[in-house]
Amino acid sequence: MDTFAENLRFACATRPSISQICREIGINRQQFNRYISGEARPSAHNLGRIASFFGLGSQDFSLAVPAFRTRLTQPDRRMVDGGQLLEGLPGDLPSLRRHLGYFQTYHLSPSWPGLVVCSCARLLEENGSVHVKSIERIRDASHEIRQFSKYVGLAAFWRNRIFVTERSISRQPMMAQTILMPFEVHQRVYLRGVTMGVSWRKENLPYASRVIWRHLGTNPDKRQVLSRCGVLPVNSRQLPSTVRSYLEAPPFNILSVPENF
Repeated sequence: MDTFAENLRFACATRPSISQICREIGINRQQFNRYISGEARPSAHNLGRIASFFGLGSQDFSLAVPAFRTRLTQPDRRMVDGGQLLEGLPGDLPSLRRHLGYFQTYHLSPSWPGLVVCSCARLLEENGSVHVKSIERIRDASHEIRQFSKYVGLAAFWRNRIFVTERSISRQPMMAQTILMPFEVHQRVYLRGVTMGVSWRKENLPYASRVIWRHLGTNPDKRQVLSRCGVLPVNSRQLPSTVRSYLEAPPFNILSVPENF
């Protein structure tokens, strides 16, 4: 008896259709059928994607059939609490794959009025999920500020939108959310949207601001990308014209919640 194939068939029976499973995971239906029938075993990469889709670990598919069924139908506490949310990640994976790679990102922040914060980010696929890794490096000589922050998170693609959720890597981590519009028909460089977070200056007020990501490909010069990070005047020559026009377009306001709201 092929334990893996039987476990996979049981897992698939918990979803509406095989076609939907293949579409959301991004695996060819014909190849997936061979996994179900026991004619073939998925690679470690594909196994990770399948397991992630069902909210499991790759090793779970090696469990004895009764143990696997218990694991799938009675998930651990972590999955019970966050299962619905985790099922939304990564969403439409094939569409999200078009946007993998490195980005230079630009947004307005209430911490630096009149300036644009330039950072860098990367979208990469690992085990069926699209991970986000971002770096923000700010040198503000006038205020004697040197800030180096790292963020990690996940991305999802739903209804022609890219949703990014990140947390900072620090002793006192914070969360941030970004929603981006995919590339337009005639351009494959810029993603436009809005980012939401909490200012670490300005009384730690929450805010929402326009953000634009510039795609740099899958293997840019990393040192050069990092060297461009910092705060820049809106009229700086280092800002691409597309970035400047998007951030300056009216209304030019950063939305924030008043302290006495």
